[in-house]
Amino acid sequence: MSRKVAAFLIGLAAFMIFEWISLGFNLADDHPTAFYVVHGILIGVNLVLAAVLGIIGFRGIGRGA
Repeated sequence: MSRKVAAFLIGLAAFMIFEWISLGFNLADDHPTAFYVVHGILIGVNLVLAAVLGIIGFRGIGRGA
């Protein structure tokens, strides 16, 4: 993996974390419980994906291909 691709993955991971945490804080309106359950699952899955992409990106930077 090139350093550009690794840097892109790290940037994407950071963006995903920022985006979904911001969304989580903005869900303060009065919505049905199902809305919160679905969005909670979406937030959790996307944070896990962001962590995986970040780990792959940092490993790619570390190898310095």
